[in-house]
Amino acid sequence: MQAKTAQPERILLGIDPGTNVMGYGILRVRGNKAELVAMGVIDMRKEKDVYLRLGKIFDRVTGIIDEYLPDELAIEAPFFGKNVQSMLKLGRAQGVAIAAAIHHDVPINEYAPLKIKMAITGNGSASKEQVAGMLQKLLHLRDDQMPHFMDATDAVAAAYCHFLQMSKPTTDAKHYNSWKDFARKNIERIR
Repeated sequence: MQAKTAQPERILLGIDPGTNVMGYGILRVRGNKAELVAMGVIDMRKEKDVYLRLGKIFDRVTGIIDEYLPDELAIEAPFFGKNVQSMLKLGRAQGVAIAAAIHHDVPINEYAPLKIKMAITGNGSASKEQVAGMLQKLLHLRDDQMPHFMDATDAVAAAYCHFLQMSKPTTDAKHYNSWKDFARKNIERIR
């Protein structure tokens, strides 16, 4: 019988792009366990110049990468809404965060909001509050550890979604008929 080789630790950076408030989350992955290292927001609401906001995003994401040395980036893709201007602004913010990751040779993984919500809650139309609540359970976070801005938990959700994708082959996808069906088939994720 051979001894199990320890899987290397991995650091995942999750980003929820935004031009007013951008969320970030750091997960440490050891084997099949993920733990929260840090989460927060980059608040740009006081900066009026849109280009200076983009510069601040690059600087802060670069600082986060320098501090935590992530192995991979998981970023939420802009959703296709009715407001084209909002989507363009969001795309710029996402692009600048991606550029910071490329600058540091950090591999990038992009996930649609629907995929992230499905991965965390089993419901693609889950609210931000439902996603945050499930993450609180999955990562065993106390109420006082939960952030004021849900952009931070959305970023952690992107990182956790990537963790789940790393852990399971894509051919092993489960299908759920309802929230009750998801809960019954994933009892270990709902404690």
